[in-house]
Order: sequence, then structure tokens, then C-alpha cells
Amino acid sequence: MKQKLFYIVFILQAFFCFSQQTEEFINVKNYYNHHRILLNTEFKKKYDAETNVLNKDAIKRDFLFFMKKMDSIENVALVGALLKTKNLEDLKKFARKSLNSDAPEIFPIHDKPANYPGGMNALRNVVSNLFYSDGVYSEQKSIKTNVAFIVEQDGTITNVEAHGDNFTFNRQAEIALYSVPEKFSPAVFKGNAVRYRYVLPLTLNVN
Repeated sequence: MKQKLFYIVFILQAFFCFSQQTEEFINVKNYYNHHRILLNTEFKKKYDAETNVLNKDAIKRDFLFFMKKMDSIENVALVGALLKTKNLEDLKKFARKSLNSDAPEIFPIHDKPANYPGGMNALRNVVSNLFYSDGVYSEQKSIKTNVAFIVEQDGTITNVEAHGDNFTFNRQAEIALYSVPEKFSPAVFKGNAVRYRYVLPLTLNVN
């Protein structure tokens, strides 16, 4: 009986953690954006108080250097959030299998597909703005990936998997998709919201 109770609690914990996981990326971004604002305020005070033109240029260079470092540190935190999220998704998959549900996870036919506010182009623009290109390492001028993900019944994005030849591009693409702030309108089947598989092709031109 004790083993059965532990098993049920484990499944409930897996679902609870999974519902919280997309907040990881938003929390990381909010944290570092807050510190960017603080840095910007301090540097602006210093810049405005300085009268020497050469010193002003030095302050500006220092500011840009600190911001670039902040981007790099934030990316490390986002990689950690990505690993945590994927672990939680593995728990969710295990929990689904353990429940032995006969209902299909993703319906092949939809009365209405999932849709991002503004459509595919709006989603591409959001992903582009969230994408950290300095985290991509490639000797090729153009690299591509197809990012597959699930739009859940509540419109959130889960199970993001990028399929391309460049690992660093795939990783940054996954982070960008998980960081998308707005929800989709979910897919509908027979009047009910259902899970929907979405694929977004992405291309990065490396200078």
C-alpha cells in the first residue's frame, strides 16, 4: 500500500512540476532584464556626470562590454533551464504511460489547428528577437533546423526538439521557443481543445 501511495504522489508531482516548467525561462529573462535596467541606470548617471569626451567614450565602451557579458551569463542560465525542462518533460512522458490512458496524446485530425497570435510570421519575429546568435558556433554561412514542439490544450509550448546538423543552433532555437511569452490558441477537435504538433523551420545566416 505504501508503494502504491508513493507511486501516485510521484505522478502528481511530475504533473505539477511540468505545469511550472515554462516559467523557468521567463523567470531567468526577467531576472537578467532587471539587472540590465539597474546597470543601464548606473552607467547613464556616470555618463551624464562626465564632461570629458574621451572619458564618455570609455564609459560607453564599458557599458557595451558589461551588457555583452550579461547576455553570455544569461545564456548559461537559460541552458540550465533547458536541461531542467527536458528532464521534467521526461517525467511527464513517464507519467502519461503509467496512467495507461487509451486516449491519443496528439490528435491527427483537427477542426481547428493551433495558431499563434498574428500567425507564423509573428512567431518567427518573436523567436528571432529572443534568439541568442552569439551562442551559435558554425563554419558554415547558412545553417538550418526544424523545430518541432507541442502546443498543449492551454496554449503553452512543450516538448521542443530542434532537428538540424548544428547542435549549438538547435540548442539556441529550443531556448528561444521555450521563451516565447504569448500562448497559442489551442487546436480544437470535436469542440474540445487538444494537443497539437507544430513544426517551425528556422534558418540562420552567419556573418
